[in-house]
Amino acid sequence: MTIGSPAVPRQTATGKLRTIEVGARRMTIEDVVAVATEVAHVALSPDAAFTARIRKGVAYLERLLDSGEIVYGVNTGYGDSCTVPVPPHLIAELPLHLSRYHGCGLGEYLPEDATLAVLACRLNSLAQGYSGVRWELLERLAQLINHRVLPLIPAEGSVGASGDLTPLSYVAAAIVGERDVLHKGARQPVARVLAELGLAPMTLGPKEGLAIMNGTAVMTALACLAWRRAEYLTRLCSRLTAMAAVALRGNRGHFDPRLFAVKPHAGQNESAAWIYGDIAAVAQNEPMRLQDRYSIRCAPHVIGVARDALTWMRRDIENELNSANDNPIIDGDAECVLHGGHFYGGHIAFAMDALKTAVANLADLMDRQFALLVDSKFNHGLPENLSGARAGRAAINHGFKAVQIGTSAWTAEALKLTMPASVFSRSTECHNQDKVSMGTIAARDCLRILELTEQVAAALTLGACQALRLREREENSAAGAGVAPAVAQFVGAIAAHSPFLDEDRALESELRSMTHLIRAGTWELY
Repeated sequence: MTIGSPAVPRQTATGKLRTIEVGARRMTIEDVVAVATEVAHVALSPDAAFTARIRKGVAYLERLLDSGEIVYGVNTGYGDSCTVPVPPHLIAELPLHLSRYHGCGLGEYLPEDATLAVLACRLNSLAQGYSGVRWELLERLAQLINHRVLPLIPAEGSVGASGDLTPLSYVAAAIVGERDVLHKGARQPVARVLAELGLAPMTLGPKEGLAIMNGTAVMTALACLAWRRAEYLTRLCSRLTAMAAVALRGNRGHFDPRLFAVKPHAGQNESAAWIYGDIAAVAQNEPMRLQDRYSIRCAPHVIGVARDALTWMRRDIENELNSANDNPIIDGDAECVLHGGHFYGGHIAFAMDALKTAVANLADLMDRQFALLVDSKFNHGLPENLSGARAGRAAINHGFKAVQIGTSAWTAEALKLTMPASVFSRSTECHNQDKVSMGTIAARDCLRILELTEQVAAALTLGACQALRLREREENSAAGAGVAPAVAQFVGAIAAHSPFLDEDRALESELRSMTHLIRAGTWELY
């Protein structure tokens, strides 16, 4: 299973990476995505209040230890071992042991974009100033991002509370010079890479191992990437609905703004307006049916659920992104230690479980639209399976027949994966972690559903373009007839990647290419 997609380097208009300042402002989903897709570096804010907050937390923690106060995870064991005191002469070794015994992750490694997103999320959380970590640790996380020193993080092994302990141990290990990283496209020991960059491995401070690992950075990072991809899919799905409607000679009135004014869900109205604008105001032919089938007529209602859900998901993802989510909280200004459970990833888990369902519904919608397009009983005069073969060759050509079967398979798998992960809490760690979020598993599931749905979208993109070009040919109409200029331009862009299908050919490479282009958000839509 692919957890994300490889980082896609994309330069800004000036050809330079932009800089995202960390520490004095809220980070957005778009900021995380910019780091993940390598269009941005990070820099710590020079804001005086920010730097003072970081240093106060460290100084306060040092005073507590000097006075013999008990602080969980600093001079005690971890988790259920919190009642075990750690002798003063062993305190310095405790963070290293935490990172080492959690080095037991399995499964595929997170790809580059996801790893960069994890580093950005952990840096931003620690930069809130309530984790008792040194400025130098924040600098090292920024250096890992900016030098693209990417810890090899196994995807599996987190139950989402106490945060993403096992996967984040690979970040801690990279900082201390242990385990392997990906750098300049090659897997290498991190100690060698740090030496090449002129950086020495760090010795973690008393709470720094716990601060790095005891948080929600992995699930939050994956959620940011999932949100961006899902948002793009809602736009693409609207565009493809308009194309399918025109190809099927559907009724533009189903998307009339006056109709949607009486049911004021914002996302539904937004999608309907996009579809309405994509269909030419004066169609060459009258609609074939007074009311189109639901996968066309109700598309804004399906897409609108996802659009509206994305609004509250942004709120919750960005609140998690901009939170201090480890334990304990070290407040250097108020000079207090607060023990709690901010590592619990419930908000991310619920958002990702909900997004799974919303995205899978997009897959199902597009699968049904594709089924209408290829079936001559329902496509109102288009050739069977959208084959472009002329009459003399039609008997041996099968067009998109197998692609439709594949689309059905991808959709079925996406729908199967919508089972919520957050309800499968498992009691772990001697029943200390007896209620956990499963947020990282939910996010991984969501990314897999997105991957499958992008494959469905790729198939429908090729199929809808073929259908429009067939309609032009069969009715001897002008190119782009029935669609707005932006849609005609979009169809032309797709044709450059996938030529008109007259004689059967293997479409795998074109489908893979189209899926990649969709995942990267290649086309500006609306």
